[in-house]
Amino acid sequence: MFSSCIFLVTSFLIILQCFHASSCDTNCPDKPVLTPSRLVVKYGDPASATCVACQKDCLPVEESVIAIEIPVGYSSTNGTTVKWKVDHLRLWDSEPKCFYTDKNDKQCCSRLSVTVYQPPESVSISLNQSGPLTEHTEYILQCSVQEVAPIQKLVVTFYKGNTQLGSMHGDSTPKKTVNKIFTWSFHTSKEDNGAQFWCDAKLELGPEGPQPPPVLKSNYLTATVHYGPLLKVSADPDPITITRGNTLNLTCLAEGNPEPSYSWTLPSNKGYHSGTSLIVQSVDYQDEGEYVCTVSSKLKTIHVKFNVQVQKNIWLYIIIATVVAVALLLTILAIFYFFYYKHNKMGKYQLKDVFRLGTVRHTAIPLSA
Repeated sequence: MFSSCIFLVTSFLIILQCFHASSCDTNCPDKPVLTPSRLVVKYGDPASATCVACQKDCLPVEESVIAIEIPVGYSSTNGTTVKWKVDHLRLWDSEPKCFYTDKNDKQCCSRLSVTVYQPPESVSISLNQSGPLTEHTEYILQCSVQEVAPIQKLVVTFYKGNTQLGSMHGDSTPKKTVNKIFTWSFHTSKEDNGAQFWCDAKLELGPEGPQPPPVLKSNYLTATVHYGPLLKVSADPDPITITRGNTLNLTCLAEGNPEPSYSWTLPSNKGYHSGTSLIVQSVDYQDEGEYVCTVSSKLKTIHVKFNVQVQKNIWLYIIIATVVAVALLLTILAIFYFFYYKHNKMGKYQLKDVFRLGTVRHTAIPLSA
């Protein structure tokens, strides 16, 4: 019976105390001072705070109610100082209130802001589809964060390689651990092929929280982007004029993923060829016409048309003309030499006179004075 009475009285005092604390004035001039004024605690860790209830016009301790309303843990009072401690804080929503009664029998109180946090258990990144991506298409990156609190303090950042794409903040208000998927949209280009996308998550809890805030990174997502084919040669090449007998070399080159294939159609459908280059040794007039290179991939097909004209080999005629001209010139010089120069400069001789030179006798004829 006695123990039951004690229990009832204690319960009444607690209820009364809670009633007083919940209706106390938080704007009184001599508010209780809490140290720290804001508490950031990891879920399950110990926590403590000290409250100096009154500093100026305080009633005697035995005449004033000085206490701290706590949801968990235990407290001790020494004069106007109240201490609160909990060995393992596992309550997500807690706000201790320190209060006292002033001379006007009014209660003055201060609330201790407590943030209980839990770092992300895991962070992972994925795409809104599987398989290769297509160039110039919008896709959604998904960063999944598991078992984190409070979500409104969470910052998620997306990356491509070492380049930061952007950050997002949690926007909900539950104070317990939640799972959350953050999304980021982007348009693909061929430069994204082989790029590594990833994300990280951290709780920004202010100066009272861990410094620097611990960051948890996701896995790396390597993108495969299908693009092209993109020509590395002119799509509309100039007409080609080649001399008969020379070698014709045509090149058709493109870039793409997957690697494009090549096929050639020769003039008048004479035949087909595959590969990036087409070589015709010693072209002739029948090789003249349109050569079509077809570049194909899963994405698209491109045609490159080469117009080839074969002209006569004028060098042969030039050489023949030169030989004839030289021969004609030499003939003219020989005729000139034998019929003009020799006749006028060297006099007239007969072949028989040449052989009689050794037997001719010369008689000196005296000249008259």
